Amino acid sequence: MGIFRRPRDTPAAVPPAIGEFWEWWAQARPTIEASLAAAPGAESAEPGTPGEGLSAETIEELSRRVHKIHAELQWEIGGADDRAPSLTVTGGGDPELRGVAERWFRAAPAGSAAGGWTFHPARQADPEMLSQDLVLGDHEFDLEYVRLGMRADADRARVHISAYHPDFLFVSEEQQLQVALHVLDWALGEDDVARWVGEVSIAIEAPIDSLPPSMLSAVVEQVAEPFAEPSWLTGEGRTPRGHPARLGARFPLHRQDYPLCDLHVAITVPYAHSNPDRLPVEPSSGALRAFEKKLTKLGDRAVLAVRETGDGLRVFHLYADPDSGVIGELDQLAAGWTEGKAKVASSNDPGWRALAPYQP
Repeated sequence: MGIFRRPRDTPAAVPPAIGEFWEWWAQARPTIEASLAAAPGAESAEPGTPGEGLSAETIEELSRRVHKIHAELQWEIGGADDRAPSLTVTGGGDPELRGVAERWFRAAPAGSAAGGWTFHPARQADPEMLSQDLVLGDHEFDLEYVRLGMRADADRARVHISAYHPDFLFVSEEQQLQVALHVLDWALGEDDVARWVGEVSIAIEAPIDSLPPSMLSAVVEQVAEPFAEPSWLTGEGRTPRGHPARLGARFPLHRQDYPLCDLHVAITVPYAHSNPDRLPVEPSSGALRAFEKKLTKLGDRAVLAVRETGDGLRVFHLYADPDSGVIGELDQLAAGWTEGKAKVASSNDPGWRALAPYQP
């Protein structure tokens, strides 16, 4: 396994378009509210598109402002049926975009400045929608007929889904998948779908023991319960030099729980005391435990994801918020290591791709 690669130092930056968006929103909000009030109860033909009450010019400008932050972001305005108005800007479940949406959300006005609006960086659960009709293109789906086959995968902390609707016989694969994804988002919320839902497939016949989507949250709670406290998976392998190596990976570790941590940080720490297999022994092993303990106390500014040990080196892999100042603390921590020169290297990895080889 290639455990000692050195990433580039390319920290992320907050897009300036976020500030520009909220400056524009403060001016445009009265017009948007007036448009929505003029068409009470109006809903878009397809979820994920603006309400019919908005003018074409407002829709175009809102889209332009959101896409200036990132071209792949999506937006939705909600708040029908006497609920408070809401604006959601989301990456649609793409982990590469979760941090951008979160930064947009954290810059939003609060308190009286919000004017009664709520803001979300991911689609929220909305169980009431599961009993409504969903119009996609020229087809209307009665969601009361949706059934989900649910297979719990305890080893991977996932629920695999097989989605069924009798009308799937008459529509395209793309529409089938759209129905399934809308239902999952409404049943759990976008972030919990990313956390706990595994494979999603389409069924033309109702799966055996299938359940209505309203039961999905209860199944997910059962799967998630054993992982309320952090746990670690351990394994063994070989270093590039052929010596024994040890691996530890935090599991499960969800991107959505650390939305600002876009930066992959590798801290390479040499140890002076080892056995014939070049694995650490005391006093080095104790010093490494103390070093790791400090890494676990960084809060939501950085999370320790993987540790790899072998050939006289331990590499700690973390994901960090590049705007929190934590990189300077990690540099100082590495500089204080007394058994050799510790090195800190970082690279922008908002999708957490570097973790893929370590996931079960």
